[in-house]
Amino acid sequence: MKRWELLVNLFEACTCWKSLAQLHCQTFKAGLTHYSFFATKLNALYAKYASVELARKVFDETPHRTVYLWNAALRGYCRDKQWEETLRLFCNMISNASTDDDKPDNFTLPIALKACAGLRALEYGNAVHGLIKKHDKVGEDMYVGAALIEFYSKCGLMDDALQVFKEFSLPDVVLWTSMVTGYEQNGNPEEALRFFTRMVMEEGLIPDRVTLVSVVSACAQLSNFKLGSSVHCFVIRRGFNTDITLGNSLLNLYAKTGSIKFATCLFRRMSKQDVISWSSIIACHALNGAAVEALDLFNEMINGKVEPNPITVVNALQACSVICNLEEGTKIHELAIWNGFELDVSVSTALIDMYMKCFTPDKAVDLFQRMPKKDVVSCAALLGGYAHNGMAHQSIGVFRNMLIGEIQPDAVAMVKILAACAQLGILQQALCLHGYVKKRGFNNNIFVGASLIELYAKCGGLDNAIQIFEGILDKDVYVWSAMIAAYAIHGCGGEAINLFDQMVENSAVRPNNITFLSVLSACSHSGLVEKGLEIFNLMLHGYRLNPNSEHYGMVVDLLGRTGELEKAMEIINKMPFPAGPHIWGALLGACRIHHNVKLGEVAAKNLFNLDPNHSGYYILLSNIYAMDEKWESVAELRTLIKEKKMKKMFGQSMVDAGSEVYSFVAGDRFHPDSQQIYELLKKLEVKMREEAYSPDLEFLQHDGEFF
Repeated sequence: MKRWELLVNLFEACTCWKSLAQLHCQTFKAGLTHYSFFATKLNALYAKYASVELARKVFDETPHRTVYLWNAALRGYCRDKQWEETLRLFCNMISNASTDDDKPDNFTLPIALKACAGLRALEYGNAVHGLIKKHDKVGEDMYVGAALIEFYSKCGLMDDALQVFKEFSLPDVVLWTSMVTGYEQNGNPEEALRFFTRMVMEEGLIPDRVTLVSVVSACAQLSNFKLGSSVHCFVIRRGFNTDITLGNSLLNLYAKTGSIKFATCLFRRMSKQDVISWSSIIACHALNGAAVEALDLFNEMINGKVEPNPITVVNALQACSVICNLEEGTKIHELAIWNGFELDVSVSTALIDMYMKCFTPDKAVDLFQRMPKKDVVSCAALLGGYAHNGMAHQSIGVFRNMLIGEIQPDAVAMVKILAACAQLGILQQALCLHGYVKKRGFNNNIFVGASLIELYAKCGGLDNAIQIFEGILDKDVYVWSAMIAAYAIHGCGGEAINLFDQMVENSAVRPNNITFLSVLSACSHSGLVEKGLEIFNLMLHGYRLNPNSEHYGMVVDLLGRTGELEKAMEIINKMPFPAGPHIWGALLGACRIHHNVKLGEVAAKNLFNLDPNHSGYYILLSNIYAMDEKWESVAELRTLIKEKKMKKMFGQSMVDAGSEVYSFVAGDRFHPDSQQIYELLKKLEVKMREEAYSPDLEFLQHDGEFF
């Protein structure tokens, strides 16, 4: 008896594989291995500290198997996520059950339901539910009820889950939590929060940590900072603020709502941070305009000897993409290789995106080709990357290979291929892609619809763009903005403004920064200065939106086109942030048109500081000097350009002829039919002169002196 008790105590104290092996030997020597009690203990410990295979061996060698032994074996397979083997063993249990001692109980059935949920095996789960209904006592067990709710939730059947919930007259916290979690995981955060409110306000139940994690996740889905921060206060009051899982959920909430300050404060106050905590805080900064700080945090994590996981690496690479930090991105790539997840599909995709954003397409393509398994997301990264690098024609090849490889594009991939084709400006290609969009049923997707409008506009098919716009019943702000931009591209300023007025007056859609950028562009292209300034003031004071550099650049361009350069300079001086190249470039271009040397020098000086190797700025200033006959200044700039060995970026054009797309630059003689092409160009020039076209030869002469 003493030996029996000693073994029981030793089993309770066992915490490692070595001790377990010794205990097994002692049990065998004592002749107790066939006792169900010790067999159950051995089975559970082997599953925990060794493997389910060794646990199964103990199970198979035990002649008399009680429900406790069956449960231990089932639990081992379930913990190891071997769902099919779990259900196979469960079937054997039912088949072999002969007495109440070995029949499934209220601990067995939740394990079987968990396996059904893991496999999304609805039919099998329904059979288990039927078995539960035959046993009233088991069916009344709330632990079993929670397992049923989880099963139906994982299968996306929340109505069935709700029916199970209603069968309990006094559901406990676990059942309420199961419903809250189910709704949250099925993309219905509003219903999850309604259930939570009923649980706390009407039933007076105190939520536990699991409940609060689901509630915080629901707030994150809704991007509801106010409600999420209230839940955070509740967490602190209940003393749950040391729970790392809850802390990580709150970090995710603040990341989704752009609350960097709150996220950082929470992160620094956490008593313990794991890799998920670091990943969340890095993502919070990377996705909310603080990419430099995100990389600082990543390096702090690495220096603190915290091992990154693929998600951490992806978040850090996203930060590199935002600020085009190739050097840091390359280091992270090396770290990914060292940790063995370079070819993890999410990491590879993030690396492709980073290299493309950092204008290193060769490395992106090399990595893509080495990926053992390509999915639609990685293909979409390559599609968008080629377009970002001015290689939109390569995107067509990627899209074709996707279809050949039976990788079906999703809405994101369609938006990217449509944007790439918009760069090419080939109407026939646009028509083909539009046909594919209809065939695949993407025509009801508003983002695809907006991209089609942009595509047709850039391919010269304004009528097609209008047709797409009018065919979209539920127009959101992006669809309206795309159509306004389409009118702007075609110089239809009046139509763009009328459409903007129609949107504001006759729809419930509120214009955003993109909308105002489109309207300002339309005003600029059409020379509608007063109207443009009126719309800019509406943006500032009517909708209280903060303009970015593009908006200010458009206003400067607007004033510059009509020669109001002093007013443009006044706008720049009043900006809430330093003017970037986009804005100074617009002013410099206007100074060339209106021969304003003084302001041109101011604009050029700022541009040289911001982007000292951009040859175009030097050329523009030299033309301003030349038109003012300041030849010494022209000569100085010419010398400076030669010393810096700067090259002019030539514009590339494309022509769709037959089944081929030809690209060329000015003065290109490499095409085999170049002689016929230039003969045709001469005829066109004669025809243009007959139509009274007069080129700005003086400008072209000064421009050509440098290259």
